[in-house]
Amino acid sequence: MAARARREPRAAPATKDVALMYIGLIAPPGVPVPPPAYGGTESVVDRLARGLVRAGHEVLLAAAANSTCPVPRVAGTDEAAREAPVSAGALTELRHVVTSYAAMADVDVVHDHTISGPLYRHRPAGARVVTTAHGPFDASLGPLYRAMRDVALVVISHDQAASAVGVPLAGVIHHGLDVESVPVGRGDGGYASFLGRMCPEKGPREAALVARAAGVPLRMAAKLREPAERAYFDAEVRPLLCSVVEFVGELGYVDKLELVGGSCALVNPMQWAEPFGLVMIEALATGTPVVATPVGSAPEIVDDGVTGFLRSGVLRLAAALLEAPQLDRAACRTVVGRRFSTERMVAEHVRLYRELQFGPPPHYRQTSQHRRRAS
Repeated sequence: MAARARREPRAAPATKDVALMYIGLIAPPGVPVPPPAYGGTESVVDRLARGLVRAGHEVLLAAAANSTCPVPRVAGTDEAAREAPVSAGALTELRHVVTSYAAMADVDVVHDHTISGPLYRHRPAGARVVTTAHGPFDASLGPLYRAMRDVALVVISHDQAASAVGVPLAGVIHHGLDVESVPVGRGDGGYASFLGRMCPEKGPREAALVARAAGVPLRMAAKLREPAERAYFDAEVRPLLCSVVEFVGELGYVDKLELVGGSCALVNPMQWAEPFGLVMIEALATGTPVVATPVGSAPEIVDDGVTGFLRSGVLRLAAALLEAPQLDRAACRTVVGRRFSTERMVAEHVRLYRELQFGPPPHYRQTSQHRRRAS
């Protein structure tokens, strides 16, 4: 879908609360929006774009040319290769950034989800830019985020915010999803599920060990395309496959929801402080409780003893997996609808966009309540 003709910038409205905006969204170029299979950031951008349009705003999306998100899109972007890695190369992303900003001279706010875009010096004069940090503030990404001094930087969990040392933040906005579009699962398949990438951080090996210890069948769906992922699978996960543990490959969105909805629990033994576990809210939306390690964003998503269990160690996770079928699946879905809806995510972004239109970026301060919830 090509972008429509450019128009004159709109005047500042008399009342900020009722203002509709023209919003530019820039997605990373390596995966279409929405993603055909694995692609957390691209899923979020897709939901944000559709949600903004439903709320009455105009959207211009810069994404891979083979994207199918039904909003006006920037022309001239590259197609994402069907078997490409999730991350595009530096030159591909830079070319994408140049093309994207050239098309966004008259938007009210640009929300850039790339790494290099917020550092691009030739953005349109006076462009108001929001960026979301989808990755950790580690030795690799931390210096880049600290250099983004003229943008409003959003993080996706309070735990992630606590690690943003020396990085000015505009706020925390949790991801969301369209709960009504997620089919309710019965959880009667007689198995537990695992979703993610085939890498040590996501804990597929630990998930297999937990299932074997509990004696609960496990169906694992994971991205397995890159050499490092295949090497890890062959060395650490394949030896654990058996009559209890089955690897079913990488699934598309509909098949993924069917898998997790039929399971008694999602086993999510993360081995790192993941900024936001999108698979957890997807599982909860189907009614499936989550058994996870209490790291990263997990305590902000899972209510221990209500929508899942947060435990450390294989044996404690295995015991929790055996208890998970006793939890109320309706409560799991209700919590997601209340706290992690697309409408809530969109409303919080729109509030930030408006603040940025009429003044400097807001300044986020981590409170003791946030620190306790994220601990």
